[in-house]
Amino acid sequence: MGLVCRIAEEANIATVCVSTGRDLTAQVKPPRSVFVNFPMGNNFGAPEHREQQLGILRKSLALVHEADEGGVLIDLPLTWPEPFYYLNRPTRKTA
Repeated sequence: MGLVCRIAEEANIATVCVSTGRDLTAQVKPPRSVFVNFPMGNNFGAPEHREQQLGILRKSLALVHEADEGGVLIDLPLTWPEPFYYLNRPTRKTA
């Protein structure tokens, strides 16, 4: 997706990539991106969590005006509402 963002930017269309894969996003370096540590495919949050979804959207759009240089990658300090697994390992400690 980061490469698509670059092409859109060349056409003077501002973009922000909302990523669940920080390592890949850091390598591709889209013009502006935010990282959320959520399961893949849930970039804007869990289903029915409207406030969280709106918050991610607002922070992402604000980055269009706040970013001073290209390749900016911001980590949003959000947590998924329940444990999820990546490569059969929990991504955070469970109680």
